[in-house]
Amino acid sequence: MKKESAILIVLFSLTVLIACKKTGGSPPGKTTTNTVLYFPPVGSSDWQTVTASSLGWDDAGLNNLYPYLQSKDTKAFIILKNGKIVTEKYFGTFTADSLWYWASAGKTMTGFLVGIAQQEGLLNINDATSKYLGTGWTSEPLAKENLITIKKQLTMTTGLDDGVADPDCTLPGCLVYKADAGTRWAYHNAAYTLLDGVVEKASGLSYNTYFQQKIRDRIGMNGLWVKTPNSNNIYYSNARSMARFGLLLLNKGKWDSTAILSDSNYFHSQVNTSQNINLSYGYLTWLNGKASNMLPQSQIVFTGSIIPNAPADLFAALGKNDQKIYVVPSQQLIIIRMGNTAGGVKPAGSDFDNELWGKLKAIIKY
Repeated sequence: MKKESAILIVLFSLTVLIACKKTGGSPPGKTTTNTVLYFPPVGSSDWQTVTASSLGWDDAGLNNLYPYLQSKDTKAFIILKNGKIVTEKYFGTFTADSLWYWASAGKTMTGFLVGIAQQEGLLNINDATSKYLGTGWTSEPLAKENLITIKKQLTMTTGLDDGVADPDCTLPGCLVYKADAGTRWAYHNAAYTLLDGVVEKASGLSYNTYFQQKIRDRIGMNGLWVKTPNSNNIYYSNARSMARFGLLLLNKGKWDSTAILSDSNYFHSQVNTSQNINLSYGYLTWLNGKASNMLPQSQIVFTGSIIPNAPADLFAALGKNDQKIYVVPSQQLIIIRMGNTAGGVKPAGSDFDNELWGKLKAIIKY
């Protein structure tokens, strides 16, 4: 009899676990951070939702957030919990189909794409950039230019002068020596932008084509990279595409069970401190919860996190005029914001970031 009881207990436990897996729920005693992530189907507008009240969030507080967002010239705002939409709001004439620019939030996507190129054996991030762009891509002496690797571009430590008249200019005459690569952190658009050329040379494809094949089409995004007159590549898409990429980041490079970026070491490096100068920067990705941080156009090292009100494990893709992809692994949260400037003139550490998270903290109750 005791043996039969033991068997029944085991069978019951297995039934509960299987049921939880099928429904996306959690076994008894498990926290929500272990809940199976939901992924919206590729090629469909279907996307499952979940209510704020069912999550124990402050539903009234969430409704009160919308006038604040509108007052900050927000165009689109999405919150995902465990991959499901908690809220999706559009303001003014902006709709779910409207396209908007990511600005520097696209940098994180470029960092991710470089990781894919490396896993395919097309490049190595420790290679000198000149291996792909040819020597003379800067105006530096050859010995100094050869110190610049792809990794230095990913970490914003090329040593190139970000204080030139046009920091977006990618011509050799605009790429001037300031310090040896690896010894100085500076948020420099031109050095980042040239990663597009590295990927093109390594893959033999246009940047848009390689991106579409390796990321966009595989996870159901829309949009494209558009070259601006100053040679910057800016990504345009709808807000849900931003949310899809955020979900890919939350799941550590996998779309559901499909590995988009299978190099777990590279992904870990992208979303963790990449050098010892700016602790709050990974591979073209901003990191919260660090002991110190540096911001664009500044060499000052500030004490503390870039967003004190946000969870310490948050990492983010942040762009000019407050384009945001916030990823919070501990809460399985993705938060998207598109729009005009909310008052934050810099892509990271703006007053809007901390003010918004002060409100979200009260709503989400994390």
